[in-house]
Amino acid sequence: MKDKKTTPKKKKSTGKKVFKSIFLTILSIALIAMVAIGGVVVAMVKTAPELDINEFLKLDEPSTLYDNSQKYMDEYITSERRTNISINKVPVVLKDAFISIEDSRFDTHPGIDIKRLGGAVLNDIKIKIHGSGASLQGASTITQQLVKYRMFLADSIENRTSIKRKVQEISLSLKLEKVLTKDQILEAYINTIFLGGKAHGVEAASQQYFGKSIEALSLKQCAFIASAAQNPSLSYNLSYKASKSKEAFVSNRTKAVLENMLKYNKISKNQFDSAMAENLVFNFSIKDANKMDFESFSRPVILQVAEDLMKTLNINKEEAYSMLMYDGLKITTTMDRSMQIKSQAIIDDPVASNKKNSYDYIFPRDGNLNLKQANIQASCVIMDYRTGEVKTIIGGRGVEGPMSYNRAASSDFLKAPGSSIKPLTVYSPAIDSKIATASTIIEDSPVPEEIGKKYGAPGDPPYNPRNSPDIYYGYLTLRDCLKHSVNVAAVKIEDMIGLKTGISYGEKFGLQLDETDKRSMSAMALGQLDGGSYKGTNPLTMATAYGVFGNNGMRSTPRLYTKVVDRSGKIILQTKYDPKTVLSPQSAYIMYDLLQGPVSADGTGPNANFGNMPVRGKTGTSSDSKNLWFVGLTPYYSAAIWIGTDDGAKIEGMGSNTAALLWGNVMKEAHTNLPVKEVERPSGISDFSVSKDSGDIPTDLTYSDPRGNRVYSELFIDGTQPTTLDSIHVLARVTRGPNGNYVLASESTSPGNIETRIFIKRSYHNATLLDSAYVLPTSVDSFSNQFIPPVTSPPVTKPPVTNPPVTDPPVTNPPVINPPVTDPTGVNPPVNAP
Repeated sequence: MKDKKTTPKKKKSTGKKVFKSIFLTILSIALIAMVAIGGVVVAMVKTAPELDINEFLKLDEPSTLYDNSQKYMDEYITSERRTNISINKVPVVLKDAFISIEDSRFDTHPGIDIKRLGGAVLNDIKIKIHGSGASLQGASTITQQLVKYRMFLADSIENRTSIKRKVQEISLSLKLEKVLTKDQILEAYINTIFLGGKAHGVEAASQQYFGKSIEALSLKQCAFIASAAQNPSLSYNLSYKASKSKEAFVSNRTKAVLENMLKYNKISKNQFDSAMAENLVFNFSIKDANKMDFESFSRPVILQVAEDLMKTLNINKEEAYSMLMYDGLKITTTMDRSMQIKSQAIIDDPVASNKKNSYDYIFPRDGNLNLKQANIQASCVIMDYRTGEVKTIIGGRGVEGPMSYNRAASSDFLKAPGSSIKPLTVYSPAIDSKIATASTIIEDSPVPEEIGKKYGAPGDPPYNPRNSPDIYYGYLTLRDCLKHSVNVAAVKIEDMIGLKTGISYGEKFGLQLDETDKRSMSAMALGQLDGGSYKGTNPLTMATAYGVFGNNGMRSTPRLYTKVVDRSGKIILQTKYDPKTVLSPQSAYIMYDLLQGPVSADGTGPNANFGNMPVRGKTGTSSDSKNLWFVGLTPYYSAAIWIGTDDGAKIEGMGSNTAALLWGNVMKEAHTNLPVKEVERPSGISDFSVSKDSGDIPTDLTYSDPRGNRVYSELFIDGTQPTTLDSIHVLARVTRGPNGNYVLASESTSPGNIETRIFIKRSYHNATLLDSAYVLPTSVDSFSNQFIPPVTSPPVTKPPVTNPPVTDPPVTNPPVINPPVTDPTGVNPPVNAP
């Protein structure tokens, strides 16, 4: 009996022990888990970013730009439109609308809503247990949302919804509520929240959706803006669609906002009913809301400032643009407002007043005055090359949308410069390297096969560029080659100095050149920069490059702004004149002088001239007339004009002299009230009389050439003057042949038929050259095989000076042996497409 009674007690005691052990085990595990979780939470909190109160207190303010007279010019506008507004100007109903739908206990909680948070935590645990892949629920208060926007916005979506990030948000929200008032938090929130489209903040949203300030919104409009916070993209898309289709807009989310406002006694039943009866009408009619006032100039300024911020402050691109968007920087630009506005007007609707009693449109029109080529575009840059300050940037014609093509200054829009490249890669390198002078003679004739073989592609015929039209002058000085933009002459000079030399100078001038360009004679000598990755250049680059010729050989780095200051007025960026040597002062001045040729009456761009102001420059036309250029300078400014189309179509009814005319009109306005002056000539340059056919010291025969104009005064860098006599001119006895041409007289030629005349020598006789009529004939009078040889070394009036000092005057004109005869070819016309 005793044993039977004690057995149940032992079993009962054993059961209690097992239960107790299990309980203690679970409790221990729970405690350990809690400690572990607590440790993890503490670690998460410790790794949270430092709370910067100033980041929340400051009202984000976009950077502002000012012109060179310190007058307001532009506000930096991005694809994110933000307009800050004080909490005191926010309607009560708009504040109540956000609080009612986003955080009903905002006025009483300490930064987190415990009740909502608890429900969200349980839901998140379920998500983790079941591994459904759904996003974790936040139950975020307005304070938490603000922390997320200001401190974690750059994180990925996955990171922002992680447990770690939620813990950190909670910790920072609790801290934030201890140091800021509810109004301060709400003000920061409503100026930060994304509300669809391009609107960040309630004021930007009000302007975007309704075209008015929040102070003028109705109750329902306020409710709609608050409702957009939940799903901004959907709100924007539905409202925009409704505005275009003229259909009534129905939003359950807007209704929910109004219902919550009624539920929490923020509005009365009558207000609710009236709001529900209102038909929301959206106004998306504001055009170019994201366009800056001086879009063409301001965008390149922002780009340059961002790059300089990155270099100076050692920050990344995102940080630089964040400063520009939100830190209220004040940027003083180099833009001349008057010049910019007038230049834009001329580019937009150009008319030429080159006729006394009428106005002609620059771009060809039809009978109804519509553009014959509707897609024609143009761009322009004007620069003060002595300071590097860019005065105007005109990115295109007509009214254009925000952030559109900038055809003047963008590295993404480059066009082949044609012959306007020649002063940069052909002529100035030849002068500066002293391989040639302005009087060096180039025979304008087809490119010899031995030169063509160097630059033809493997398996292709030798490179054989042509003049346009396909006629050739014969002997030309380097000066006249530039004046008439002779293509084959440019190729011969480039071959003379070597492609590497041309490339080296092109890069010093700032041209965009890739490896394809550097292997191409067509690219380097004729400006056909359309075969490589860059495919050309832009007016900003070209205007900067041509400034070298007026600035003692120095290339000024383009400056689009002078200084940047922060909110406190502290200067954080400042530019300065930063020139780089490209040419010697003497070479630069001689090139400046050579560039008179293209703008002379028989040059390729005479329309560039205006008033009495000295003008220098060069035309350019790329292959198939797809791009027309004029680039030049005055003693004040350098400037570049481009005319073409965005899609590279052939330009109809215009030539590069059209670009010169547009350049002249723009520069005329830019020089209003500026006195006429000249670029100062540096020392180390001398004038010297030379032969136009040999480039050497003229002789009696040179002066007596029947054309009567074969001696002229040229500029030389001291030490590069010619030291040999002209040997191209010879004296010969000739007679008229059966066809009327001159032939050399023979012993049997009747003395009465013999004339003594002056000719120029050439190793071969090519009748296609314009000066062939003056070349020494090779045929002999057919009555005899014997002839009197020409006199090749006639006496000169003044003994030749083999190495004349720089200060020597030119050789005195000798008496004319035979009176000048009329040039049968007429006045030499331009023969090249400029």
